[in-house]
Amino acid sequence: MRRAQARRALRSAMKRNFILLMLGVCALLFAACDSVAAGNLSLPLGTDAILEHIYSGRSDLAISEAQTLQHAQPEHPLGYLLEAEARWWQIWCLSAEYKYGMTLPRHRGKAPGDEVYLDVVAKAEALAAAALAKHESADMHLYAGMAGGLAARLYGLRVENRAAARAGVRAREHFLRALALDPSLADANMGLGLYNYYVDTLSTIARVLRFFMGIPGGSKEDGIRQLQQAIDHGQLTPALARYYLAINLHLFDLKYERALQVATPLVEKYPDNPIFRLVRGDLYGKLGRKTLAIEDYRAAAAAPINDPGCRAKIEQVVKQSLAAQGAGQ
Repeated sequence: MRRAQARRALRSAMKRNFILLMLGVCALLFAACDSVAAGNLSLPLGTDAILEHIYSGRSDLAISEAQTLQHAQPEHPLGYLLEAEARWWQIWCLSAEYKYGMTLPRHRGKAPGDEVYLDVVAKAEALAAAALAKHESADMHLYAGMAGGLAARLYGLRVENRAAARAGVRAREHFLRALALDPSLADANMGLGLYNYYVDTLSTIARVLRFFMGIPGGSKEDGIRQLQQAIDHGQLTPALARYYLAINLHLFDLKYERALQVATPLVEKYPDNPIFRLVRGDLYGKLGRKTLAIEDYRAAAAAPINDPGCRAKIEQVVKQSLAAQGAGQ
């Protein structure tokens, strides 16, 4: 009996920690860029507009624009990665729950739309692999890593731990190779930073399991440094690096003031994105600044959300968030 209970406890601990690992480590690395020609990546025309719509909360527009990019450059993986990233935030919204003073996507089973998402990711990964077979380059390793990260992110949400682990480790290998080829490619630091942070945050039991599953270790300090490099120097990654650094400082380190400083530029740049409003509202709530928390929660509820399912979910979590602050809608 005791051995059976211990095995169940071990599986439960593994599941909880891998959900956190794969949801964070495997986040796709995108953020709005100022110039299509900036930095080391040569980005297709239209990339900046698509990213702007993604992080402004207009996934509907971003998906259509990404599909236009796919038709214009059918052998380039970025159009498919952009579409998948836009679809991810729809998934995030529909999977979100307010618990412990924080809104995050919680684990779930398979859902409508998952296969469309995975098909788009698989297409991006296949295109990057085809390009690498012809000529190895840092940017295609970066895109291949992003594709692996996108797949792992959904597998982690669905608690498909083995699939998530395989895709996550594969993504890490591509990011490492991208930096080996081009050490100035700051965008690759986003995936490595999250990987290092989350692996170092795992419980003792999960670390033992990680060892036996062959998952490489990491360092939280290195992870934070790499995330900051992505924020400061990345072409594609600054916004999402900010998002995950703020989430990690909030959830794991309990550094609410620092997390607030990291998250606030997201709200300032994308004021109509309800997710970023919720992130900051939660931090204000933890810091006891109820008036400001309520303001952000109500702004999230008032955001222009075209998807009916996402709108209903945002309204639900806002209602719960406001109740936690002793306020009504």
